[in-house]
Amino acid sequence: MEQKRAAGILLHPTSLPGPDGIGDLGPEAFRWIDFLHQSGCQFWQVLPLGPTGYADSPYQCFSAFAGNPYLISATALLDQGLLTRADLADRPAFPLERVDYGPVIRWKLELISRAFRNFLAQGDKALQAEFDLFKGVEKEWLAPFAVFMAIKSEHNLEPWDQWPKDLRQRKPSALKAFAQSHTNEIEQHAFAQFIFFRQWQAVRQYAHEKGIRIIGDIPIFVAYDSADVWVNKDLFYLDAKGMPEVVAGVPPDYFSRTGQLWGNPLYKWDAHKAQGYAWWLSRLQAVLRQVDIVRLDHFRGFEAYWEIPFGNETAEQGRWVKGPGKDFFRVVEEKLGNLPIIAEDLGVITAGVTEMREAFHLPGMKILQFAFAADPDDDFLPHNYPVNCVAYTGTHDNNTTRGWYDNAPEREKDFCRRYLARSGQDIAWSMIRALWNSVAAWVLAPMQDFLSLGEWARMNYPGNPSGNWNWRMHPNAINEGLIARLHETNFLYGRLPEEEKAEYRQQVTAETEGQVKPH
Repeated sequence: MEQKRAAGILLHPTSLPGPDGIGDLGPEAFRWIDFLHQSGCQFWQVLPLGPTGYADSPYQCFSAFAGNPYLISATALLDQGLLTRADLADRPAFPLERVDYGPVIRWKLELISRAFRNFLAQGDKALQAEFDLFKGVEKEWLAPFAVFMAIKSEHNLEPWDQWPKDLRQRKPSALKAFAQSHTNEIEQHAFAQFIFFRQWQAVRQYAHEKGIRIIGDIPIFVAYDSADVWVNKDLFYLDAKGMPEVVAGVPPDYFSRTGQLWGNPLYKWDAHKAQGYAWWLSRLQAVLRQVDIVRLDHFRGFEAYWEIPFGNETAEQGRWVKGPGKDFFRVVEEKLGNLPIIAEDLGVITAGVTEMREAFHLPGMKILQFAFAADPDDDFLPHNYPVNCVAYTGTHDNNTTRGWYDNAPEREKDFCRRYLARSGQDIAWSMIRALWNSVAAWVLAPMQDFLSLGEWARMNYPGNPSGNWNWRMHPNAINEGLIARLHETNFLYGRLPEEEKAEYRQQVTAETEGQVKPH
């Protein structure tokens, strides 16, 4: 993957401003892309875009293929005529700087229901044809997902292992009977996916017009309560009743004393290999139709993963089990060609993980917040970076940089100040400048750091089961001063787009033309 010097910002769409309690794919998404373009950034990094389930986490989705219906923009539906102003008259009052998921979900689902009723009533033949085409192209995952969600809705959102036995086991007669009696509900879930992808592709196309590439995110594991597991039980370690035998997580590390118990079912990699990794290839292709580059979360899990017995309360007790390794990536490269993948190689990294990443020339990740606990040989310090890496001040799993500094041990803060040659007063921007100045080809920071926000704006606390994913950017956060400051930083450290660099060189040439050079 070619890597010219460039910079970007990590901001999940849920964190955008907007009138419906959660960021969405409406006007604010386009305004955000304008900001990236004006400030000289070339990347927008997002978290997984799937339909969130447990604890509203984008890493625990009801499908690895579907989109999040809560991101659907009511404003765009209004402009399209699928909603009326009367449909929005009872919009609740939502907080500006956080997502209150309960009321938001109820409101968004009601809006989708109203839009679907309007769609049926209007009889728009062109839109119906577009919807039919979408259902045909995406039927492999869409049809079972729509049924899955309709069954969940019918059973008070209970996990699939709590459904009646015949539905739990996907008996054809039971599925046929359910589909016949719930046609409208199933169709509405398919319609929501159609609208999501329609809106997302409009946003992505606009990003491309502005020279912005989108970095997406693929969690290595999928949620147990998902259409993926319900449909493909033979690809996971489940017992005869469909319950997980072992689950995913990581042992104790710098994020958590007791490790992270994710609880996802683990893959039967032998079964995947026997099928030529077909499910994974479909998953990668689906995501690469949504984004341009993929951050492959928990990359080290492809070399070896932490297996925890089902029922354990923490991730402390487990064992490392070999993953598919290079064979998986060889097949992916053979089938899909060049791999536009960023390897999330944080945590317990072995020589085997590094060898696997380097064998396919994949850039790894560097986190500046991790750099100050040791000495000048620390791999996370900018002077030790390789060119082929993607460097961050922090990610969604870290504190904000200001929050990190406020809570760091005094020894780390002292090392940080000495290394940066700064007082620590404007710590987020001091670390941004150090990162941008490094040889790392690509550098990014969460939007919270460009706004110098404290710990209250943190996106996720690894290991905490609730209270995450709710930060939103204030509607007035972006201003001309911020645009100018970020553009100047991108200019000074050679991270502007090539066309801007060329324009600047032409300007300098024009200004100096005709001047007499001193002898």
